[in-house]
Amino acid sequence: MLKKSETDANALQTEPCEADPLAPSDFPAKEGLGDVAKEDYPKSTGRWMTTIAIVIGLGLTAGFVEVNRIKAQEAENLAQETQKNVAMLPLVDVAVAQAGPAFKSLILPGDTASWYRTTLYSRVNGYLAEWKVDIGDKVKKGQLLATIDTPDLDSQLVAARAELEAAKAEAKVRQADADFAKSSYDRWRDSPKGVVSDQEREEKKAANDSSLAKLNAAIAQVAVDQAKVDGLMTLTQFKNVTAPFDGIITDRRVDPGDLVTAGSSANTSPLFVIQQTDRIRIFSRVPQGVAERLTIGSPVKVMTADGSGRAYEGKIVRTTGSVDPHARTMLVEVVLPNKDYALSPGMYVRAEFEVAQSKSVVVPAAAISFRGKGAQVAVIEDGRVAFKNVSIATDDGDSVELASGIKVGDHVALNINNQISDGDKVEVNSSGKAQS
Repeated sequence: MLKKSETDANALQTEPCEADPLAPSDFPAKEGLGDVAKEDYPKSTGRWMTTIAIVIGLGLTAGFVEVNRIKAQEAENLAQETQKNVAMLPLVDVAVAQAGPAFKSLILPGDTASWYRTTLYSRVNGYLAEWKVDIGDKVKKGQLLATIDTPDLDSQLVAARAELEAAKAEAKVRQADADFAKSSYDRWRDSPKGVVSDQEREEKKAANDSSLAKLNAAIAQVAVDQAKVDGLMTLTQFKNVTAPFDGIITDRRVDPGDLVTAGSSANTSPLFVIQQTDRIRIFSRVPQGVAERLTIGSPVKVMTADGSGRAYEGKIVRTTGSVDPHARTMLVEVVLPNKDYALSPGMYVRAEFEVAQSKSVVVPAAAISFRGKGAQVAVIEDGRVAFKNVSIATDDGDSVELASGIKVGDHVALNINNQISDGDKVEVNSSGKAQS
C-alpha cells in the first residue's frame, strides 16, 4: 500500500497538467516548498504577455488613425469656411447724415443784479433823529426814510438871514444917497452958465456916479446874501432823507443819535441801501466765438440753481460791444420782469442762450475715422466706399457736427474696418448690426 502511494505521488510530480496556465508549477519556486518549487517560467507566460502587447499596439494605432482623420476633417471645414468668407462682401452699418440745427442752446453762468441800486448818504452834518424804515421794507419814491437834526446848519441859516436883512437895509441907504446925488447933479447941470462953476458941476456929477455905484454894490450884496440863505434853505431840505425811487431797503447802517457827516467818502458811513428789483438784470460772459452770433432782443431762459426747475423768460438788451482781452469773452446783459420778487440781486443763475448756427451736417460719432489724411467719413455710393475729408465744427460726444465734406442725406458707414479701402465694395447691414 505504501509503495503504491509513493508511485502515485511521483506520477503527479512528473506529469503536470498543461491545460491550466495558472497551475502551481508555472510559478517560481518558493523557499520551503520542497520539490514542488520550480526555478523558471513556463513558455505559456510569454505567449500571454505577447498577446497583451499586440492588443495595446493595435489600440494605439487605431487611435492615431482616428485623430488624424478628425484633424483632416477640421482642416477641410476651415478651408471651406475661409473660402466662403472670402467670397462674401464686408458687412457695414449705415446711418443717414442729418441737417444741423438752426439754433443751438448754450448754457452759461450768470449773476443777478437789481434794476437800480443806490447807497444813500447824508447831505448835511448832524445827528440822526429818527429812521422810519428798516431792511426789507418796500418804499415809494419820495417816501420819508429818516430825519436828521442839524444844529450847526440851523444857526448858519439864522446868521445868513440876518446878513440878508442888513444888506437889504444898506441897499436902501445907498438908494437914498443915489437919489439925492442924482437930484443935486440935475440941478447943477441945468443951472445957467455963469451961475455955477464948471468945477462944481463936475463935482456933482462925480458924486452922482459914486452913489450909483455904491447902490449897485449894495444890491449885489443883497443878491449874495439871498443866495446864501437859499443855499442853506436847500440844505435844510436834506434833513429829511427820502427814497429816490420805488424799491426795497436792503441795508441800514445808522441808529438814532449817530453822528452823520455830509459826503460819500471812504470814511463816511452810509445811511441806507435801496434797490429796485421788480426788474432784474442778468450779466453773463459769453465766449467770443458765440458773442458775434447773439443779437439784441434774442430770447434767453434763466434758471436758478435751487433745483426748483422754474425758468424765467428774458431778452438780451445790450452788450459791451467789446471782448475782454484777458478772458476772450463779452459781457451780455439780459433783463427779465420780477413782479413776484422771486429773484434777488446777487444770485447765481444759469442763462440758456439760443445761438444761431451756420449750416452743418450731423453724423454719429462712430462715422468719424482718422487715417493718414485726418478726419474722414466713409460714404456709401452705389455699394462702394468713398472716403471724404471732413471739417469738424463741434463734437457733442454721441454726434458730430461737420462744417464741410459731406451733404445732408449721404449714407455714412459706422465703425468702418481699417482693412476697407477707398473704392471697395461693401454690403449694407439691413438688420442694423454688422458682422464682427
